[in-house]
Amino acid sequence: MLTRWDPLRDLKGVEAEFDRIVGQALSKNAWVPALDIRETEDRFEVTADLPGLNSDDVEVTFEDGTLTLRGEREFSRERDEGGQYHRIERSYGSFARSVRLPRVADSERIEASFDNGVLTVLVPKREEAKPRTIEVKAK
Repeated sequence: MLTRWDPLRDLKGVEAEFDRIVGQALSKNAWVPALDIRETEDRFEVTADLPGLNSDDVEVTFEDGTLTLRGEREFSRERDEGGQYHRIERSYGSFARSVRLPRVADSERIEASFDNGVLTVLVPKREEAKPRTIEVKAK
């Protein structure tokens, strides 16, 4: 029986083997937490979903106009005792997300809070960046 050669089948096998050997850190399954960036009149709000972490697992830095969130979610070894995994879809490992903010960001007044797996970073705008109303005088 003749079998038709499918070069893509071989490539899929190579990709699967690469993912298995290198692991999640370099594979397409690396953990990249979702985040939202919102701008209001007087601040920027960055919100990131970090389920399974607490505030001690997260580092927030601001340097040269870039806000960076770093952390790591470790795979729980407690679950390895007995039983066999049939599927692991949740991602684990280190992560880093960086957001470039405009020059109006006030790095001296940044606040970060963590509640129920959600990190919220508030970056106020400098006073000179806030809109103001100019009085128009009649002559």
